[in-house]
Amino acid sequence: MAKHGKKFRAAAAQVEENKLYPPQEGVKLAKATSTARFDATVEVHVRLGVDPRHADQQVREVVVLPHGLGKKIRVNVFAQGEGARLAREAGADFVTDSDEEIKKIQDGWTDWEVSIATPDVMGKVGRLGRILGVRGLMPNPKSGTVVPAADLPRAIREARAGRVEFRVDKTANLHVPIGKASFSEEMLYENFAALLESVNRAKPAAAKGIYIKKVVVTTTMGPGIKIDPAAVTEISAG
Repeated sequence: MAKHGKKFRAAAAQVEENKLYPPQEGVKLAKATSTARFDATVEVHVRLGVDPRHADQQVREVVVLPHGLGKKIRVNVFAQGEGARLAREAGADFVTDSDEEIKKIQDGWTDWEVSIATPDVMGKVGRLGRILGVRGLMPNPKSGTVVPAADLPRAIREARAGRVEFRVDKTANLHVPIGKASFSEEMLYENFAALLESVNRAKPAAAKGIYIKKVVVTTTMGPGIKIDPAAVTEISAG
């Protein structure tokens, strides 16, 4: 069994194993116990009381984090004609508007973080499903990434501002980044609160019993901090 290094053990010693921390205190502690030499990502992991095997208990939503993610988000827009022109004017990093660009993706190019498309090109984009789907880059109306041409400037702006899509996995968990360890405590807390508000809004009507069962905040290579689910519910309802 692999042993943790000195830095991790020292950081973990600051965390009470069985304590459920208030959200603001937990976020502060996650930032303080980041052990990475680089600017670590702060992540939130949520255990939900849903059964993902049932279509009416899926949880999928989008949140615009007030302080973004602390990294450059490259946007690729699939559009043609007027849509392609509007995307370029709005500052899209890439515009896929030709068969040559489609072929480039089929050959393996996926060097961006967010895909946005207009409805009229989804037939072509659909052919890229096997490539884009596994990388989380497939545009989808439910996540707000398939929009009319006139809405492209707004969609691009939101993607750049820290628009994050989350989706429950097969084990009923969410795994969502909320920023960087270099963010201030206030920035991380506000991003955390925005995420949990969105998670609560996405509660399926078919979900029974306790919805938010467990919440953990951590950083890349840092220890996990358990957050009080009751306090999280109060925040997200407020």
